[in-house]
Amino acid sequence: MNYQELAQTIIEKIGGKQNISGLTHCATRLRFNLKDEKMAQTDELKNTAGVMGVVSKGGQYQVIIGSDVGSVYKEIVKEVPSLDGEQTESNENDDRGTASKIIDTITGIFTPILPAITAAGMLKAVLSLLVVFNAIDKTGQTYIIIDFMADSAFYFLPILLAASSAQKFKTNMYLAMMVGGILLHPNFVGMVNAVKEAGEGGIHLFGLPISAVTYGSSVIPIILAVWFMSYVEPIADKVSPKAIKFFSKPLITIAIVGTVSLVVIGPVGYLISDGISNGIKALENFSPWLVPTIIGALTPLFVATGTHYGLVPIGINNRMTTGYDSVIYPGMLASNLGQGAASLAVGVKSKDSSIKQVAASAGLTGLFGITEPALYGVNLKYKTPLYAAMIGGGIGGLFMGITRVKNFTGGSPGLLTLPSYIGDDTLTHLYMACIGAVISIVISFVISYILYKDPVVETIKTTAEKSTEIHSADVSSITEVATPIKGEIVALSAVEDGMFSEEILGKGFAVKPVEGIVYAPVSGTVTALFDSKHAIGLTSDSGVELLIHIGIDTVQLNGDGYEYFVEKGQNIKIGDKLIEFDLDKIAEKGYNIITPVVVTNSADFGDIITLTKALSEPGEQVMKVIR
Repeated sequence: MNYQELAQTIIEKIGGKQNISGLTHCATRLRFNLKDEKMAQTDELKNTAGVMGVVSKGGQYQVIIGSDVGSVYKEIVKEVPSLDGEQTESNENDDRGTASKIIDTITGIFTPILPAITAAGMLKAVLSLLVVFNAIDKTGQTYIIIDFMADSAFYFLPILLAASSAQKFKTNMYLAMMVGGILLHPNFVGMVNAVKEAGEGGIHLFGLPISAVTYGSSVIPIILAVWFMSYVEPIADKVSPKAIKFFSKPLITIAIVGTVSLVVIGPVGYLISDGISNGIKALENFSPWLVPTIIGALTPLFVATGTHYGLVPIGINNRMTTGYDSVIYPGMLASNLGQGAASLAVGVKSKDSSIKQVAASAGLTGLFGITEPALYGVNLKYKTPLYAAMIGGGIGGLFMGITRVKNFTGGSPGLLTLPSYIGDDTLTHLYMACIGAVISIVISFVISYILYKDPVVETIKTTAEKSTEIHSADVSSITEVATPIKGEIVALSAVEDGMFSEEILGKGFAVKPVEGIVYAPVSGTVTALFDSKHAIGLTSDSGVELLIHIGIDTVQLNGDGYEYFVEKGQNIKIGDKLIEFDLDKIAEKGYNIITPVVVTNSADFGDIITLTKALSEPGEQVMKVIR
C-alpha cells in the first residue's frame, strides 16, 4: 500500500486540507473533525483502495483503514502539519447535537491514552500470571517494582487525562498537567490521610474547606478541571498586561483553576465518579447478567456507529473506584471474540479465494481484540456473520454476567488480555472468562458457518428483455473473459470518463489495479497497439473485440511508465503477459489508474454479463459475452 498516495486521496475526498479541523486515530480508524461534512465525497472514498469503510457518527467523520492506520495518519500529518497534536481552528459554527459533541469529546480524550492504559493492563496481567505459577515472590522486590511500573499509568491517570483533555478543550497542556499534579501531590495526599486517621479536623485553603479525598486513578475530576481551565485561560489572557503576560497569564490561570479544583471541582467530580460506580453496583446486584448481555450482543453496532468509546470511561471508572469492572469489559470480550469467530467461519467455508483470505485474516485479528477489519470487511458486508456474532456475543456476555466475571486490569478485550481476569489471588474469574470466551467463539463460529453462503456475483448490465439464464445448449456461443490485471473489479459506471461510464465505446467492466502487469484475458490475436502504450486491442478466437485502456487520460504520458511485451498480429493465449506499467509512477503524476476493459463490438452480441469482485486474480473469469 502506498501510504502517501492514500493519504493524499483521503484529504482530497474529504474536501481538502481547509476542511479539516481536527484528526485523531485509534487502532483502525482515522477520526476527522470536518468543518463541513457535505464537502466530503463519501461514496467515492468508500470505493478507494485501502479504505475499508466510512462512518459519520458522534460528530466525527471516521475513515476505516485497518492495521495500517498509523502509517496513513503520519502521511496525512505530513500533508497537514497543523494537525500534529492539536486541532486547527474552525470558522464554522458547530451545529452538532449535544450527544454528538459528548461522544466526540469522550473519544478525543480517551483515544490518545489507550496505549498507556493497555500497556499497564497487560503488565499487570503478566504479573498476575507470574504470581499464580509461582514464578516470582509476591513479597519480593521484583514483584514490587513491576507492580508500581504497571500502577504508574493508573495512579497518574489524571495527568495523562489532563494532557489529552487539554488538546481536546484547546487549552495549555502543561498547565493542565500541573493541575493533575496538584491533585496527586504527596503532601496533599499526606494531609488527607492525616485527617482520615485523626477522624477530625479538616483541610482549608484561605479558609475554604477542601474535601479529604484523594484523586489517584480518578477520571472525572481532572476532565472537569481542564474543561474549566479552558474558560479561565482566555480571561487570564485578556486581563494580563502585555508587558507581563508571559508570567501573569499562567499565574492567574493556575491560581484560579488550582484553587477551584481543590475546593469545588475535585469533590464534585469525585461524587460523580462514586455515583456512577454505585449505580453500576446497584444494577449488578439487581440483574448482573443484563448489561454484559446487551454489550456482548450490541457492541458491533456500537463500533459501527463509533459510540463504543462512550463505554470505555465507564469501564475505566469502575476499575479505578472498585478495583474491577464486571459489566463493560466482560461484555466487550464476548463480543470481540464472537466477531472474530464469525469472520473466521466465513474464511473456512468460503470457496472464493479473496473472501477466504480477507475473512480469515480479519477473524484472527478480531480474536485478539481488533474487530474493525472483521466488522467492516466481512460481518457487516455479508450480514449473516454479523447476526452470528451478535448471538454468540450476547450468550457469552450472559454467561459472564451470571457468573459475575470481573476484569481487573483492562486492555483491548481479546484472547491476549484473558490474564486481566486474574486479580483476587484466585483463578476463578479467569476460568469463567475462558468458558465465556469459548461459548462466544463456538456459537458465533457454528451459526456463521451454517448461515453463510458465498454471494451470488452481481450482474452489472444486461441487454434489455434478455434472460441471464445460460442453458447447456448455448455453451458454444459464450465467450468467457478473464481478469487482465490483479485488482478490484468494478462497474464501468465507476470510471470518471463518459466514453467508458456511459458505455459509448461498449459494454464491459473496469479494474482498480493493485499490480502493474496486464495479462491476456482471452485467447486470440493482438489487433491494436498504440505509440503511447497505454492501451491494447485484442480479438478473441470467437470474434470478441476487446480494448484494455490503462488509466484515464494516460495517453498524455506518451508511453512513460509503460512497456509492451507483444507485437501487433501476434497470437496469444489466456495468461500471456501483454504490458507492464509502473503503477506508482503513473499515480504520482496525478493520473487515475482505473483500467476499463471494453467489448468494442458489443452490438454484435445478445448479452454481456459482467461481475463485480473485491479482489480478482489474473485468469479468473469475470465476464461472459453471449451471442
